[in-house]
Amino acid sequence: MKLKWDLLADDIRYIAEEAELFLKNSPDRSTYYISAFANRQNGYLMKKDKDKIIIQYGKLTDFCRALMVAAQQDGEYQIEEKKHFGDFGYMVDCSRNAVPKVDTLKTLIKRIAFMGYDFLGLYIEDTIKVEGEPYLGYMRGAYSKQEIREVANYAAGFGIEVRPYVQTLAHFNQIKRYEEYQNIIDTDDILLVGDESTYEFLERYIKTIAEGFQAKKINIGMDEAHMVGLGKYLDRNGYKNRFDIMYDHLEKVTDICKKYGLQPQMWSDMFFRLAFGGEYYIEDAELKSEIKIPKGLELVYWDYYSCDEERYDNMLKRHKILTEHIGFAGGAWKWTGFAPHNQYSLKTSKAALTACIKNNLDSVVITGWGDNGAEASLFSTLPALYFDANMAYESKMIDTPFYMMTGIRMEDYMLVDIVNPFSEIQDKHNNASKYFLYNDPLIGTFDSVAVGIEKNYYYLATEKLKECINNNPQSSFIYLFQTLEKLCRVLECKLELGIRIRKAYISRDTQVLKQIAEKEIPELQVRIDYFYHSFMEQWYLENKTFGFEIQSIRIGGLKQRLTECAEKICLYLQGKSDFIDELEEEHLPFHYFEQDDLKSLNYNLWSDIISPAVVG
Repeated sequence: MKLKWDLLADDIRYIAEEAELFLKNSPDRSTYYISAFANRQNGYLMKKDKDKIIIQYGKLTDFCRALMVAAQQDGEYQIEEKKHFGDFGYMVDCSRNAVPKVDTLKTLIKRIAFMGYDFLGLYIEDTIKVEGEPYLGYMRGAYSKQEIREVANYAAGFGIEVRPYVQTLAHFNQIKRYEEYQNIIDTDDILLVGDESTYEFLERYIKTIAEGFQAKKINIGMDEAHMVGLGKYLDRNGYKNRFDIMYDHLEKVTDICKKYGLQPQMWSDMFFRLAFGGEYYIEDAELKSEIKIPKGLELVYWDYYSCDEERYDNMLKRHKILTEHIGFAGGAWKWTGFAPHNQYSLKTSKAALTACIKNNLDSVVITGWGDNGAEASLFSTLPALYFDANMAYESKMIDTPFYMMTGIRMEDYMLVDIVNPFSEIQDKHNNASKYFLYNDPLIGTFDSVAVGIEKNYYYLATEKLKECINNNPQSSFIYLFQTLEKLCRVLECKLELGIRIRKAYISRDTQVLKQIAEKEIPELQVRIDYFYHSFMEQWYLENKTFGFEIQSIRIGGLKQRLTECAEKICLYLQGKSDFIDELEEEHLPFHYFEQDDLKSLNYNLWSDIISPAVVG
C-alpha cells in the first residue's frame, strides 16, 4: 500500500513516512490519499473508501495502529477500535547483562508504536551512568544521559514515552561487591534505610534519571525486599515494625522524586504482603493490617504465573482495598533461557488482561525480564506483544500487520517456542533447552527428566526451524531463528548423552563408550561452536558487548567439561583408571523441586544446573 500525505501535519507525516517500511508488505497494492484528524478521546476510527483513507484518532500511537489496520487487507471498509487502557506499555529489562543498543531500542519502538503501545519502560538497576558514582554500571554497558535522550527523542516522534523503571530499596546486587557501597547496604542487596548516605546516593541516582528521561512517571521498584531492616539496620536501631521502616523510606524516596518533578509508582508486593499476612498470591484472605499508602502513589500488582482469570480478578479486588491507584504488570516470557514462551504468555495475558478490563484498570505494562543472563532475543516475544496490544484494543487487527512488521507470518514466528518441548500446551511451560544444554554428562542431574522427550524431538524441531529460515530469508529477525536452530542441533546430539554413557558404563559396553568419546563428543563440540558463534552474532546485533563474557564462560566451560568427560572415558577404556567416579555413584532422579514433570519444569539458575557443587 502506498500513501499520499500532502495535507498531513508534520508529526503525522513523519509517522506515515516511517510506516512505508511496513506498508510495502501490505496485501493492498493501491495508492491512497490520507487525511487525519486528532479529534477523538480514545482509540481511532479508520475509513477506507476508494482512493481515500480518513483516520480520526486520539493519540499518535492510535494513528500508528490505524495505519496498520488500513493496510491489512484490500477493498473498502471501516474499522473503529477503542482502547481499554489509558496507559499501556512494554518494559525491557536492561539489567541482567543484556543492555540493548540504542538502535535496537529504536527498532523495538517502531514496532510497538504501530501495535498501539503508549510507552516503553527501561529497567535499569545500575545500568545508567551517574556523576560521582564511577562504579555504578561499571563495565556493565550502562546508558549515558545522552543515549537515553536519543531514545526518548526518537520514541516521541511516534507518540511513545520512554520511562525509567529503577530500584530504590532492593536488587542492588552488582554494586555490593564494591567496598565503598557497603556503608549503604543493610543486608544482601538491600539498601540501608534511614542512613543519610543512602539518600545522598539515591538523590544523585534519581537526579540523573530525571535529567536523562523526558517522562514524568517513574517506577521506583521496592519489590522483594523481604529482609529489610534485618541487617545493619537491626544492629543500629533494634527491631522495628517493617511497615514503619518501609513507609519512612518510601516517604523519603517520594520526596526526592517530587523534587525532580517525577511521579512515582512502585511494585505492590511488599505493602500487599504486610497488609495480608505475608503472602502475595492469595485466593482468600482478610486484611491483617491497616496500611497507609502515600497520597497519589500507584501500586503495581505484578503477576504472570497463572492462566486463571479468577486469580487476577481476586487479586485486583484485594489491591483496591489498599488504594484506588492500581496498575498491573503482566509478562511476555523471555527470561528462562534462550527461547521465549509465547504460547504461555498468550494464555496468561488473556486471563490477566480480561480481568484488568473487567476491573476498569487504566494502567497496564507488559514486562520482558531477562533473569540469569538474558539469553533470549529481545525480539523473540513479538508475537506475545502483538497479542497483548490486540487485547488492549478491541482486537480488530488481524495477523497480516504482524507479517508487515516482521517479514514472518505469525504462525511461523511462534516456532521460536519449539526449542522447549511441549510448548504447544498453553497452560504449561518449561525451559528444558537450557537445563539440557548445561546438564552434566557424568553427573546427570536432569537425566531423569530427559526420558520424557521423544528421541527424535530435536531433529524434528531443527527441521521445522530450517524450513522457517528458508521460507523467510528477507526478514530482519531471521537471525534469532538461526540461533535457535543451531541450539536444537546441539540438543539433538546431547539430550541423551549422559543416559547413554551411564548405560554403556554399567553394561561394560566398551564399543559404545569408545564411539561416544572419540566421535560423538567431538561432533557435539563442533555443533556447540556453531551455536556459540550464532548466539554471539545475535547478542552483538542487539546488545552492547558487556555481559556476553558470561555466556562465553558458560559455553566455553561446557565445551571444556565435555573434553574432560571424553578423556575420563578414554582413560577408563585404556585401563589407566579402574572406574569413573561420577558413574560409580547411585544416580538419583531430579529433586531440586519436589515435582519433576518435564511439561512444567522450569529451572533457570545456571550455577545450580551445572553441578550440585558450590559455584562462586
